[in-house]
Amino acid sequence: MLAPGAILAQPRARSWRIGYLMPGRRSTGDDLEAGIAEWFGGSDTARRQVRIEVRAADDDFARLPALAAELVAAKVDIIVAASPPAIRAASQATRAIPIVMAFWGGPGLLESGIIKSFARPGTNVTGIYMLATELDLKRLELLTQALPQARKIGILNAGAQWGDPLSKRRSETLLSPTVELWLTPVPGSDGYERVFEAMAKEHVDAVVVPSFPRFAIEQAQVIQAAAKYRIPAIYEWGDMARGGGFMAYGPVLADLRRDVARYVDRIVKGARPADLSVEQPTRFELVVNMATAKTLGIAFPQAVLVRADDVIR
Repeated sequence: MLAPGAILAQPRARSWRIGYLMPGRRSTGDDLEAGIAEWFGGSDTARRQVRIEVRAADDDFARLPALAAELVAAKVDIIVAASPPAIRAASQATRAIPIVMAFWGGPGLLESGIIKSFARPGTNVTGIYMLATELDLKRLELLTQALPQARKIGILNAGAQWGDPLSKRRSETLLSPTVELWLTPVPGSDGYERVFEAMAKEHVDAVVVPSFPRFAIEQAQVIQAAAKYRIPAIYEWGDMARGGGFMAYGPVLADLRRDVARYVDRIVKGARPADLSVEQPTRFELVVNMATAKTLGIAFPQAVLVRADDVIR
C-alpha cells in the first residue's frame, strides 16, 4: 500500500504510538487499526513497531475535543487527524505533540491560526491541504461537459459541522444562465434516499457530491440512492466511480496516504512540523463508469472519454 521508504522502513529499537483522530465511524467488520498500521508501515517489522491509538467520534463532533484530549493523555508520539473538525480539535488539545493533517479540505486553514503559512507552518501542525473547493468547482465543470443537456444540477451539503458547502455564487460563474443549481443538505446517514427522491421529483438532471469526508465514508448509501432514482453524479474519489458511481474526479487517494505516511516518517526521524511545508495533491484522476452510464441511458461525449484516466466498462 505504501511506497518503498515509507515510515519505519528501517528497523528501529523503539516503538511509535500514532494517534488517529477521525470524526466519522469505524468501518463495520474492518480491522481499522491493522489498516492504518499498514498505511504507516511498509513491512512486517515496521508494523510491529507501530501502535495505533484510534479515536472515532461516530459523527458526533462534540466528542472530538475529549477524544483529542484522550490521545494527548495517552502520550502518543504523533497525532494524525482526519478532516478539518478533527484537525481543529487536535490543535486545540496540544501545542507540543506533532499533528499531521489528513486532510484539510476547504478554505480557512490560515485564518484558523492552525498554521502560520503553507511554506513554514510555524506550529506543531503540518500535512496535506486538499484544494477541496477548487476541485468541487472542477467537478461541476466536468459534470456539465459530460451532460451538456442538464438544466438542473443538485449539490449535496454534508452539513455545516463538516465545513463550508460549495459556494452557489462561485458555482454559477461556471454555468450557463439556463442551468439552475439545487443545493440540499443531507440529514444524517439514512437521509440519502429521501434527498434523491426529492431531487427526482424536482427533475434534477445530475448531482455534484462535493469533497467531504462524510460522503466518502457513506459512499455506498450515496451511490445506491443515485442509482435507485437514476440521477448521474460526480464524486471525489476514483474508487467511488469504480464502485458504481457515474464519474469521479479528484486526487489519487493512494498518493495522499503515502504523503501522510511520509510526513509521519520525517517526524519520526526528527523533523519538526513547523519546518515541513503543507503540501497539495499533485496527481489527479478522472474516472468514468460507462456501465453505469449505459444503465442510465447516457453516452459520455468523446471529449470526456479521451480525458479519462480510467474507463470502467
